[in-house]
Amino acid sequence: MKLSTRIALAVAVTVPVLVLAAGWLLLQLVARDLHAEQDAHLRERATQVSGDARRLLRVTAADRSAAVEQARERQLYASALDVGIRLTGPEGTVSGGPQPRASVPLPASAPRPVTVEEGDSSWRVMSVRVRGARVGVDGTLWLFSPDAASQAQLTLVRRRVVTVALLAAPVAGLLGLAVASRAARPLRRLQQRTSGLDPTADSARLDHASTGVTEVDDLARTLQTVLARYDEQAARTADALATARSFAAAAAHELRTPLMSMRTNLDILTEHPDLGPSDRTEVLDDLHSEHGRMLGLLVMLRELGRGDLVEADAFGPVDLAEVIDAAVADARRRQPDAEIGVPEMPRLSVYGWEPGLRTIVDNLLANALIHGRSDDGRARVEVGLRAGGHAAEPVAVLTVDDLGPGIPHAQRATVFQRFRRGPDSPGSGLGLTLVAQQAALHRGGVQVQDRPAGDGRSGEVRSGDGRSPSGTRFEVRIPLRGATPLPADRDWLIGTARHPQGFHKVGS
Repeated sequence: MKLSTRIALAVAVTVPVLVLAAGWLLLQLVARDLHAEQDAHLRERATQVSGDARRLLRVTAADRSAAVEQARERQLYASALDVGIRLTGPEGTVSGGPQPRASVPLPASAPRPVTVEEGDSSWRVMSVRVRGARVGVDGTLWLFSPDAASQAQLTLVRRRVVTVALLAAPVAGLLGLAVASRAARPLRRLQQRTSGLDPTADSARLDHASTGVTEVDDLARTLQTVLARYDEQAARTADALATARSFAAAAAHELRTPLMSMRTNLDILTEHPDLGPSDRTEVLDDLHSEHGRMLGLLVMLRELGRGDLVEADAFGPVDLAEVIDAAVADARRRQPDAEIGVPEMPRLSVYGWEPGLRTIVDNLLANALIHGRSDDGRARVEVGLRAGGHAAEPVAVLTVDDLGPGIPHAQRATVFQRFRRGPDSPGSGLGLTLVAQQAALHRGGVQVQDRPAGDGRSGEVRSGDGRSPSGTRFEVRIPLRGATPLPADRDWLIGTARHPQGFHKVGS
């Protein structure tokens, strides 16, 4: 059933009900007004008749002549005019004018007018105590006013109310249908526009101009929000599928070489069971190396995919100093011979994804420990954390310094790319790509710089002759402000970044 039809039916039912309710209230008000008019008339007549009733009781009690008594009765009836009277005294009852039969019970006392029913008729009745000049000359004066005129008027009003209610039903229904049809016109136009949209077939979206109808405009905005969320979810689904395909393609491409190498080594072991101990050890070491490389590659690809698909609800307050302490402790356990300096750090809290921040520190440390060795082969790394930026946009600045040979400026623009490995590098070529991804995910940035010269501060690593070698510094800047929207375009696994920054992956 159409909305306009529903509204018309509702109006057709509601309007007669309202008319009847208003008519009932009107009847009550009219009845009260009519009774008030009758009652005022009764009180007026009671005031005029009371004196004549008292004189009639006095004449009756004094046993005057019949002529005097009749004269007093005529005078009483004349003063009563258009109301009925009934005077009850010690000597009997005198009545005249319109009134109910004597068998109709009257209230014991009615100083205020009341209604008395007699079959289909009704009367307004009022009683007045009449007191004589001496004891024993008392009576009760009853005044009666027929209620026929009031009942006739009320019946007329009642019939008219019912007639109006019966006529109002179809008229209100038709008017309601016309008004509802006109009011629903913007809704029909909105329905026509939305029915032609197919989010799976084209990218056209709902174009709505304000109609002035609050409900229609709210519905249009809701539909636009739903379609926008559909687009967002469809894009996220497409990104997830692209990430999965890229993961499979990258894994297949990058694992082909180590798998072929492992197959070759396995063939050697199979075809040469009498292989010498030294050669067998070399082949097994090669197998272990290739296995480690494959495992590291899969782990890196998984982390890169997690970064591409992480959602905003995974972010929260993170203490960077705690993340750095945990990462440095793990690095020292893995390479106990490495020198990793960590000066006292401020407690800086950022709004971020803790696994992603840990990935930044882990991969920068791993990169420095592998490529940042000094001339004597020792790994010397220093990690720093400080507050930077300005008052409007404060940032946390994470630095990792090594004593390696440094990165030429010409190569700093390429080390960010996926699978970019230097000669004899044991890594997967994704470590620094992960650092770049997570920095961008946190609305920050990463730079590769020359390691600044030593200034003799605590924890500064120097070479044997006291000179500070060139080395490399990685500087990561992460905003200290609150929650920020995630980048809309994340394709670090699918493709290389569009704005590479200086990273050191080879020759540092």
